[in-house]
Amino acid sequence: MYRAVTRQIEVTVEPNFMPERSATDRGQYFWSYTIVITNTGAETVQLRTRHWVITDATGRKQEVRGEGVVGEQPVLAPGERFEYTSGVPLPTASGFMAGRYQMVNESGERFEIDVPTFSLDSPEGKRVSN
Repeated sequence: MYRAVTRQIEVTVEPNFMPERSATDRGQYFWSYTIVITNTGAETVQLRTRHWVITDATGRKQEVRGEGVVGEQPVLAPGERFEYTSGVPLPTASGFMAGRYQMVNESGERFEIDVPTFSLDSPEGKRVSN
């Protein structure tokens, strides 16, 4: 599991290679990832936008920006958490993702929190050649 804390908001990520959604013989690899956002602070916050940088094993980067996550802009009161699962395809057997969420607090202040950089590894990506 990967973990980052920014301004008392914890973000954890658990990536999972999905062989049933991959076609490794055609260079198609798919991962799901489950993210838990926990508000350990004293103020209510709302997730407004996301920004991802997805990098494959060849170094090719893809940026994704958008409103909310999985169609939602969750509001988290102190002590609350929001969990969601999404997915990402890559043309290589490994890669990594890094991201940030833009949040807003009750007084309207906008700030960004980090999503921990996490590795996308398939069994093929872990093979060692002799």
